[in-house]
Amino acid sequence: MELVLSQLLTGIPVAAETASEEGGSFLVTPGLGLMIWTLAVFGFTLWVLSKFAFPLIGEALDKRAKVINESIESAERQRDEAGKLMADYRQRLTEAREQADEIVARARKAAETTKLEAAAEGQSKREDLVEAARKDIEAETRRALDDIRKEVADLTILATEQVTRRSLDDAAHKELVEEALREADFSILAGDRNG
Repeated sequence: MELVLSQLLTGIPVAAETASEEGGSFLVTPGLGLMIWTLAVFGFTLWVLSKFAFPLIGEALDKRAKVINESIESAERQRDEAGKLMADYRQRLTEAREQADEIVARARKAAETTKLEAAAEGQSKREDLVEAARKDIEAETRRALDDIRKEVADLTILATEQVTRRSLDDAAHKELVEEALREADFSILAGDRNG
């Protein structure tokens, strides 16, 4: 047993010496002691890791997995909210376009109505202006005819005085003017063929 223990404790040099004597490597033909010590150290390391390191690593991995799951859930919620907001935005955009189209239609209708009203008002004003101009022309024509009658009367008196070489009294003068005016056709000057 002492031999086994001494070989186990000194297994590495013995195996190395044996392998080098045989012409091989101690890694290819390892000794029994080396294998037992390697397994014992590996077992002890595994036990220490399982008691101290693996729980901490497991907790860290669990925390990380929890954070990742929360992030995924949060991203899904945000995606759902974004989808709802996008749908709401599209609905509002559609409503805004419909309102804009309605406003444009009302504006066009109002413009058309205003245009028709302005045309009717313009036509009415034009007719009023034409009527006022017609009345002014008639008044000016009457005034001009009155002026012409006065001129004709004055010329008639002057001509009569020269023909008769005498001056007439007021009654004769008035009678002579009335007679001359009755004989004169002033309707041609007024453009009135009926009068």
